[in-house]
Amino acid sequence: MASSPAVSVPIIDTHVHLYPQSEVGTHQWYAEDNPLAKQHSIQEYQTATGAPGNLQGYVAIEVDRKNDNAKDWTHPLQEIAWLRRIVTGQPKPGEGHTADDGRDCLGIVPWAPVALGSAELEKYLAAAEKEAGPETWAKVKGFRYLLQDKPNGTALSDDFIEGLKLLGRKKFVFDLGVDQHKRGRIQLEEAVEMIDRAHEGVDEEDKVVFILNHLCKPDLTIVNVQTDPSYIAWRTAMFTLSKCDRTYMKLSGCFSEMPEFLRARPAEEILSAILPWLAVVIAAFGPERIMFGSDWPVCTLGLGDEAWKKWRRVVEMTCHMAGLGPEAQTRLWAETAREAYKLDSRPVYKVVDLTRSDE
Repeated sequence: MASSPAVSVPIIDTHVHLYPQSEVGTHQWYAEDNPLAKQHSIQEYQTATGAPGNLQGYVAIEVDRKNDNAKDWTHPLQEIAWLRRIVTGQPKPGEGHTADDGRDCLGIVPWAPVALGSAELEKYLAAAEKEAGPETWAKVKGFRYLLQDKPNGTALSDDFIEGLKLLGRKKFVFDLGVDQHKRGRIQLEEAVEMIDRAHEGVDEEDKVVFILNHLCKPDLTIVNVQTDPSYIAWRTAMFTLSKCDRTYMKLSGCFSEMPEFLRARPAEEILSAILPWLAVVIAAFGPERIMFGSDWPVCTLGLGDEAWKKWRRVVEMTCHMAGLGPEAQTRLWAETAREAYKLDSRPVYKVVDLTRSDE
């Protein structure tokens, strides 16, 4: 496979999970033998990325802290307090960040009990704002409530729809985490209906923005995509979702859905194997509604520190294969995220096409 031309563009990583060692046990997925059950903070992230000059910052996504919806919000609020320490430059000893690291946090997407409906969600938002404080609350751009492990029908309850409408009125986005690989096509079908209902009868400016995580987690172990019903259902859903209003897609999370032997292969071989999925997403959403995300540190499972750079390479080659020019690539790598999340302006990184002789 031919190498991609060198196009230098800004990067915003829209899917990063951060947590200190002292709070690892507060996660739903915690187990002593889980390789993710150790500190993943700013210093570890900087090591993983190599801190390239065009990495402008990241969006911190909630890490599935233990919660009991209406009864106990202790750990989700603790996560907000942790991110506040990063943003305001008030680290505790050993937490893996310095007083200057907060500038790279461009946005925050905490957990919220959307399933409880608008009244209880209002109470949580008030508690979250108090915990965050003004400086950190300004960086809260939306919320996530994972649906990938919830009973079928959760997203279609009246309470859930009303919760989504409340987020829209308050100008927050909703990060949508569904899992076709493990849960089947019903997760995709319910996602389409959920978006339609959340937007029904709502003024355009109050419609909640949806940001789909991880290509909706397709099964990347499929060999024959021409006939496999799972792939066909996923492909159909992608084109349907792309027609929904105010809906974006993250190019992220693929390592977790592919066979272990494949993720260990060179980036060029990974691209060849998952191109049927990447091509559909590019065709359906276009770079103006696709954003780069690493899913760090989940992406490191079975890969280690090379994961972030390998995924970046896969996305670079995807842009090349799709024939995206510098401006389209800038959308995918940074500007789509800035638009969808309404991120604060940062210094513009000059777009340079190094393949042109006049640069």
